[in-house]
Amino acid sequence: MMTVANVRCAVLPRGSHTIGTRGPDRFAGATERPLHEVSLPTSVAIACDPVTERDYAPFAPGHVEDPADLPVVNVSWHDANEFCTWLGEQTGQPWRLPSEAEWEIGCRAGTDSPFATGDSLPSESANYLYNESGERVGPGRRTPVGSFPANSWGLRDMHGNVAEWCADTWNPNHEGAAPDGASRNGTTNSPRVIRGGSWDLLPRLLRSASRDALPSHTRRDNLGFRLALTLSK
Repeated sequence: MMTVANVRCAVLPRGSHTIGTRGPDRFAGATERPLHEVSLPTSVAIACDPVTERDYAPFAPGHVEDPADLPVVNVSWHDANEFCTWLGEQTGQPWRLPSEAEWEIGCRAGTDSPFATGDSLPSESANYLYNESGERVGPGRRTPVGSFPANSWGLRDMHGNVAEWCADTWNPNHEGAAPDGASRNGTTNSPRVIRGGSWDLLPRLLRSASRDALPSHTRRDNLGFRLALTLSK
């Protein structure tokens, strides 16, 4: 754990990590394959929490009327990148969105199971709406950061609460993924990867390997982002 410019972060260790679906998983699809190795050439800091309304307010006054410690939502991929640029100017640190490989490494926190919590995701461990039997178990809204336990690396809300933008252009599978975990870059308005699932979904869509995408201009009430920072070699 470390704090950079008042942002509390976990550090992803440099070296080899495995990305994608492992073993039998009835909810896995082709988008999560092939299983592949990436090797981070440098350590990467990932914010322990999604960016909150309170964090976002100095950048965009009036985005919400009364900013709280809820993950900020209704921000597009472009908005998120503009916030990273603005925060970099304020702090002198080159903040950015995580690549999806970095995001999954942080979400897994060294685990090989479908969730960082193991083969299942208890409702007391994450904010989601329905269990796999279709029973409502969640609050049906965002919850303040820190409402659920962190994973073993100190990252919170990687499963549920809000889905999170990643830097990458969408690709329908992991074929051709960068061996160093870097993001895929496409045109400015290409669909972008989202990870983590959200408060209105069910666990199968919150798995560590689960991935989706939306047009980069999309703004939704269940979609936010968190920060990343490449650390010096």
